[in-house]
Amino acid sequence: MEDNRKVLLSVKDLHVKFRVRGRVLTAIRGISLDLYENESIAIVGESGSGKSVFTKTFAGMLETNGFISNGSIVFNDEELAKTSVALTSGAKNAIIAAHKKLNEYSALENGAKLFNEIEALKADDVARRSLTEEEEQSFAIRLKELLYKKTQAFNEKQTVDPSKEKTRAKELSSLISEYESDIKALEAEKKALVAKRKAAVDADTEYKNAFNEKLAKLSDEYKIKISFDVSQEVKARNLIIAKEIYLSVGRYGFVKRQKLIKALLKEMKKAMQKGLDLMDENVRNEIFDNVVFRVKYIDETESVLNGVCILNLAKVRYSKDWNQIRGGKIATVFQDPMTSLNPIITIGKQITSVILKHQNCSEIEARARALELMKKVGIPNAEQRFDDYPFQYSGGMRQRIVIAIALSCQPKILICDEPTTALDVTIQAQILKLIKDLQKEFGYTIVFITHDLGVVANIADRVAVLYAGQMIELGNVEEVFYDPRHPYTWALLSSLPQLAERNTKLYSISGTPPSLYNEIVGDSFAPRNPYCLKVDTLKEPPMFKVTDTHYAKTWLLDPRAPKIEKPEIIQDIHEKLQRTFNI
Repeated sequence: MEDNRKVLLSVKDLHVKFRVRGRVLTAIRGISLDLYENESIAIVGESGSGKSVFTKTFAGMLETNGFISNGSIVFNDEELAKTSVALTSGAKNAIIAAHKKLNEYSALENGAKLFNEIEALKADDVARRSLTEEEEQSFAIRLKELLYKKTQAFNEKQTVDPSKEKTRAKELSSLISEYESDIKALEAEKKALVAKRKAAVDADTEYKNAFNEKLAKLSDEYKIKISFDVSQEVKARNLIIAKEIYLSVGRYGFVKRQKLIKALLKEMKKAMQKGLDLMDENVRNEIFDNVVFRVKYIDETESVLNGVCILNLAKVRYSKDWNQIRGGKIATVFQDPMTSLNPIITIGKQITSVILKHQNCSEIEARARALELMKKVGIPNAEQRFDDYPFQYSGGMRQRIVIAIALSCQPKILICDEPTTALDVTIQAQILKLIKDLQKEFGYTIVFITHDLGVVANIADRVAVLYAGQMIELGNVEEVFYDPRHPYTWALLSSLPQLAERNTKLYSISGTPPSLYNEIVGDSFAPRNPYCLKVDTLKEPPMFKVTDTHYAKTWLLDPRAPKIEKPEIIQDIHEKLQRTFNI
């Protein structure tokens, strides 16, 4: 049972978006996945399914226009989790000041019920004076469409040669002007409708009098409620929170630390006003996550404050925090070794620079460790090749060096982003064997990104199938290969060249993945699914449980669905796969 294994990384309801040319693309849509210690998991799917984007979130490697809009990525690493800060006079003064503020804010907890009533009353008043949610959405859709058409016309105009296509250039200029006029008209229409709503509310004397009377009554009651002193029990809780605030910001410089303390106190004040339960661990984590990840207070001595952090990688904002994680705890091997290595720096220098950055050692020790790693990854004559440049190595040798660099700090997770794609078949097999062999020695977890199911069969313990930014099937390698349940997984397996028979056409999946700019209704695979049900076009399927380790996101697993057999080509693939991939 997997439950007995330690969860190293826990991803919950992850959403990743990108801002592209004024539009927002949703690349990852609600993925939840646990990675276990010392396992090998393969992430498979077509190009554009979200495989690389998903794993880039682990190491803070998203492009600058990408961002995590929702979800958590909790990394359970004991070494990183342990946090200590010196209890200097400055630290003690900061904790005392924070404690005093928290005690002041705690009086607000007494009036939380009334505060929420006041906020609800104000929100209702605002809603009466503004557009409904449906109207806002309608205007947003119309504006988005006009902006898209204007952008398309502008982009086309950039490709037109005015000296040769004067007529088309004028047409496009006129079209752009029309769209700009339509956008202004739409904005004016929205503004006029809002003004009309406000005027109607202001003219309703009976409503205004009732609103003002109720607001005044609640405000008076609220002032009385928050005038009482807080208990000693609450003050004791606040002291622990004050210490956690300092533990959470202690690694920053003075100026940054002061800003973060101020921001955390502001978040605590909001939470107290709303009456949130600050003794609840999850609630406290969420409050801290709005500013910086939380360090939970454990104990202290005369000179040191000790804690343990809840490391949510989705909330890491500080570059120095990523420097501790990226390379040292989570490393990546990319598919093209030539672009991963600096062509003007020697191989030895590239390995030792990583060791010196992440480990406390001298240059002599770093060189010794680098040579040892070179030997482990199979570089012959390591001492003689140490000062060679990347161009003096073959493709397979370069990839071995990239693996050596990735393993130089003994990471907990090794992400392999199609590391064998740029290599020939015989070298691919050597690299895969090397990665698996080194896993036994170093004990890391392998996350293998690939579209080659042959690689999956040889290297993976578990398989996660991604499509259109969602995980649509998850299971042990035997379950996914021999008992697949999602039609997309059926299609991927049917496309294996090894399953094709002589004089028959190789199977290919018809159609293309959906645009991730648009909201997807129903099952994202429905337009390409030959077994599509009516419900697939209307409602997104849940993740159905097949076994304790096997899950699939398809309506075909609903008890009410018709029984459909998987394609004939994959009904009995066990012997073929054993023979072909030597499983």
